[in-house]
Amino acid sequence: MPISVTPLTIEDLKAKWPSYQQSLQAPFPFVMPQWLDAWWANFGRNDGLRLFSVESNGQPIGIAPLRVREGVARFIGSADVCDYLDFIVKPGAESSFFAAVINDLKAGEVKMLELESLRSDSMVIKHLLPAARSIGFAIETADTDVTLEMPLPKTWDEYLAGLSTHQRHEIGRKGRRLVEVGDITFDIKPPENVESELSTLIQLLRISRADKAEFMTTQMELFFRQLAAAMHEAGLLRFGRLSLNGVAVASIMCFDYNGTRYLYNSGYQPQYSSLSVGLLSKVFSIKDAIEHELTIYDYLKGAEVYKYHLGGFELPITSAIIRIV
Repeated sequence: MPISVTPLTIEDLKAKWPSYQQSLQAPFPFVMPQWLDAWWANFGRNDGLRLFSVESNGQPIGIAPLRVREGVARFIGSADVCDYLDFIVKPGAESSFFAAVINDLKAGEVKMLELESLRSDSMVIKHLLPAARSIGFAIETADTDVTLEMPLPKTWDEYLAGLSTHQRHEIGRKGRRLVEVGDITFDIKPPENVESELSTLIQLLRISRADKAEFMTTQMELFFRQLAAAMHEAGLLRFGRLSLNGVAVASIMCFDYNGTRYLYNSGYQPQYSSLSVGLLSKVFSIKDAIEHELTIYDYLKGAEVYKYHLGGFELPITSAIIRIV
């Protein structure tokens, strides 16, 4: 079957995405056109765009969201704000797609692929690395981080029953203690006012931990604002707000996509840390995800202890270097 490669701008990809979705599905939000657009606008100025579709008989079989600098190709995105990265490939077309990708990169004088934020079930790990090895390319891989996720049961009681006795009792104890100090509300939904909810999150994020305050630079805030607006338009954005006596004491930012709730970022009022408001905002969002019949809760990257306590299972995150010869 005739295979062709079509260069794209990000605007091209956004315009064509509705038709591409008839045969292609982004594996997670971090490679959707809206996400790529926000990242590129804020962080892509030093790279050349190498975004292209691969087509068979005129039908798309995959998207390569790459950028290039000095002969090295990387994904559009970065590990600090994109928990997972990958190619978008039609099931069953992996061999044809990656053959076309390798040929295109070689023709364009790309000497190396540096790919980060790879899940163990990624297209890179499952298909590209074996293909590269089979033609003699040198490959280096390293586990660089972990992510935690968990399958969601049908009911909240089933979820609690799956925790250790100690953690189940701790959730109950902390929840009762919070209720005893005042009027508690928690709501997680698509925001009515994206700017307002994001401002609350950013404020709480900055005051909750020094490393988060350092992370949330002016440039990063601009990225978050563009990203939030775009993902809200796509219908994926959720903000969860935990309030005590009408005052927001914790906020979480999530994306609901393809049956999974991705817990992207969070913040809380440090003066209420003794009431575990940060932890309980996550607990309440898990309960809401179960009630909305989502199937996976993804805590995303990082080995924070609470993720294990709340039922998360650890998976490796890998980086790979492929030397194209």
